[in-house]
Amino acid sequence: MTSLQQDALTLANLIAKYPKLVVLTGAGISHDSGIPTYRDHRGTWLHAKPIQEQAFLSEDITRKRYWARSWFGWPKMRDAQPNPAHFALAELEQRGSIELVITQNVDRLHQRAGSRNVVDLHGRVDQVRCLNCNAVYSRDNIQSLLLRQNPWLESVPSSHPSRPDGDMDVPEDIFHALALPKCDACSGNLMPDVVFFGGSVPSPTVTVCRDALDKADALIAIGSSLMVFSGYRFCRRASRQGKPVVIINPGVTRADDLAHAKLQSPAAPLLMRAIDHVNQARCRESSARDNPK
Repeated sequence: MTSLQQDALTLANLIAKYPKLVVLTGAGISHDSGIPTYRDHRGTWLHAKPIQEQAFLSEDITRKRYWARSWFGWPKMRDAQPNPAHFALAELEQRGSIELVITQNVDRLHQRAGSRNVVDLHGRVDQVRCLNCNAVYSRDNIQSLLLRQNPWLESVPSSHPSRPDGDMDVPEDIFHALALPKCDACSGNLMPDVVFFGGSVPSPTVTVCRDALDKADALIAIGSSLMVFSGYRFCRRASRQGKPVVIINPGVTRADDLAHAKLQSPAAPLLMRAIDHVNQARCRESSARDNPK
């Protein structure tokens, strides 16, 4: 039996044993959709220093840096499509196995795959909010606004490395020249509707996640190194409650010592094979009920 087959059987048995699951996902689950991860298999950060929330709120130059990078990076995020791992979780939700998906990603791919009970722990990058009057805009509209204000952007090469949060590394001289987008209603500064590094997840969002976890039988963490406390806290909470923590990740995670099971097979084939096992088991059970000896 291959490691993938063994992991799939283990996961299928866990799904059968623990019928109410909360799933926590990270950047790794969207890797097959063309969105890069933050860290490598050892948990090492792969990109330039991330933008900090306080710097974005207080500094024009940081806002320019973000919006210049985002202008180049947004199309890749916008055009990304859900992969089989997203669809597998949507199927498990439809069957009643998943109570809630808590995602640390801002790409909305779970929702596009059909999952309905999803909490975007760090917000959503397809939406932009005014810091002054709280008006909300679509990210596509801001893309058009940026181009109208900065038509020279179209002539700048865009072959820079992509990042997992919908932006792209670009040279410093590009963002220094940028005219910032402003709110149509009040001319206030605009911010993507996400939690930047150094920011805090809103308390009501955390409460929804905790309440779902308290009612669940187990927690499955997929594609996250869990180095950021906002997601790691749920692994700690489940462990303190004596609930199994199942980690699906090929590399090191912060919660490895809390794991009831650590499955290192790729998430998409693992989830699909586990669903096949669950289907086969249900067919056998149904057949046994219909044809008692």
